[in-house]
Amino acid sequence: MKIDLTQLFNGSKNEISVNSLVDLSDLLYSSYTPIKNGVRVNGSLFSKADVVYLDINLSFTFCGFCDRCAEELAKDFSFDIKKIVVEQLQNEKDDDDYIVIKNKVLDLDELVNEEVSLFLPTKILCREDCKGLCPSCGINLNVSKCDCKKDVDPRMSALLQLLDEE
Repeated sequence: MKIDLTQLFNGSKNEISVNSLVDLSDLLYSSYTPIKNGVRVNGSLFSKADVVYLDINLSFTFCGFCDRCAEELAKDFSFDIKKIVVEQLQNEKDDDDYIVIKNKVLDLDELVNEEVSLFLPTKILCREDCKGLCPSCGINLNVSKCDCKKDVDPRMSALLQLLDEE
């Protein structure tokens, strides 16, 4: 979706509301596409003192797999984006607070794709205290306990022999 911001830049309009669903079904995360139902975008673009601001909220459901136990999961994410919209930057060092657009047109799909890609964590867990899988037998340690004997560091084997003698 492309939004024409000409009226905001020339002062003939003060606000443009944004209420859209952006399809990101082709966004690749790891080796799968986790966003099945799109990204809900709510907010506005507004002009104040000849400066154009973007203030939107992105919300979506991440459908994927836990990186520790490989169980399927669905997590809801939501975050805000507050930036200043400009046609060009004089100093390109601090461009995180700005969105540079061409021809006074904002490509909302491209912006949402970039922001969601940057927002997603490097590891997705089903819960904070996920125990993962046993490295020996592969059982999910969140569901049950395994009876595998823990591997002993070879440097500690002499101490282990002392414990076996008792």
